[in-house]
Amino acid sequence: MIEATSCGGVVIFRGKVLLLYKNYKNKYEGWVLPKGTVEKGEEHDETALREVKEETGVSASIIKYVGKSNYTFNTAFDVVNKDVHWYLMMSDSYYSKPQREEYFVDSGYYKYHEAYHLLKFPNEKQILEQAYSEYVDLKKKNLWGNKKYY
Repeated sequence: MIEATSCGGVVIFRGKVLLLYKNYKNKYEGWVLPKGTVEKGEEHDETALREVKEETGVSASIIKYVGKSNYTFNTAFDVVNKDVHWYLMMSDSYYSKPQREEYFVDSGYYKYHEAYHLLKFPNEKQILEQAYSEYVDLKKKNLWGNKKYY
């Protein structure tokens, strides 16, 4: 078994959530949250910010750590056990541009309920629920977007 670690973000702008649509040779299709593999010498928060920027073109700010998800999948050679560390992030615009080299063909910001139903994987739906709950809580306390908070 191969152990792998990735980091990603639940990026929010004006209450909407950033998603990516991946289409790999028509075999893998679906909406996902931006995430990617930790590079040597990189901290988890740095990976999350870099991957969001690479995959979506979005310069986001980390608000807080949300949690970790775990899943396994099969490759032709082995089974991969992957941990993904997730961060709640804020963007400063609706701009996004999907990274074609990673087979992302679309990206955009969606209302929470739309994003929840679009997401392909249950573990990402669960992280979205947690992150959005944190976002709503911060909004209620007038702390969302307040630089003093983070």
